Amino acid sequence: MCELLAMSCHQASRLNLSLQALADRSSAPNKSRDGWGAAFYQGHDVALFREPAPAHDSSLVHFLEHCGPSTKLAMSHIRLATQGVISLANTQPFVREMAGRAHVFAHNGHLPGIAHARQLAWAQHQPIGETDSEHAFCALLERLRPLWRHGTCLPSVEDRLTVVAAFAAELRLLGPANFLYADGDVLFAHGHRRTQPATGLVEPPGLVMLSRHCDDAQETLQAQGISVAAGYQQVLLVASMPLSQEHWQPLPEGKVLAIRAGRAVGQRRMQA
Repeated sequence: MCELLAMSCHQASRLNLSLQALADRSSAPNKSRDGWGAAFYQGHDVALFREPAPAHDSSLVHFLEHCGPSTKLAMSHIRLATQGVISLANTQPFVREMAGRAHVFAHNGHLPGIAHARQLAWAQHQPIGETDSEHAFCALLERLRPLWRHGTCLPSVEDRLTVVAAFAAELRLLGPANFLYADGDVLFAHGHRRTQPATGLVEPPGLVMLSRHCDDAQETLQAQGISVAAGYQQVLLVASMPLSQEHWQPLPEGKVLAIRAGRAVGQRRMQA
């Protein structure tokens, strides 16, 4: 299956080891080797890097590992193609503009039948590629659009979380629906099910989390996978699988977590 990774933090930081650890998952036989992408928020916009090629030997991945932009919110995806040809248009994360800011989405799983699911139709935002994941993103934006009708005025986290959780519940009916969605203010992470390496079974957890913080302004946070300066820091990493020997926690099946500045600010699980 595909691999997901996101970082939310209080201070701007750089993903380094975690990005390469994610890329290394595409080097083993039959693993994700059909493309990769990473989005780094810079204010309301994102610096987006994508290649429809294996990530493990990408010179661009190596460059980002050492020289990638500092950010408070980043998202990455490594693709194992299940729908659509190997192309840039089908490479995640996907980005769309809405209400004057970039919205970013990445999905892990397979959603057969989404093209015929009337409740997951799109109108304003149309897919560029052929994947079920991009179709899902366009459908999510249709749901969220009414909340952003006042332009740059931020909808409440609770209102956004309600929409995303209801969308996630409907997506779970179609198949494995692990996804990351960000609007530049909040990162939303939905954990469902994925193929587990140890058993080969499709079961929870679909996502795992790692939280780290530092309260001493004279110390540097020691967390594998990020580079930060000394000072107060709060970081929350979300990934498909643990990327280090640290104690990653599973995101409960079907739960949507809202994350801002490295802290969980809301959670919701809804039934379809």
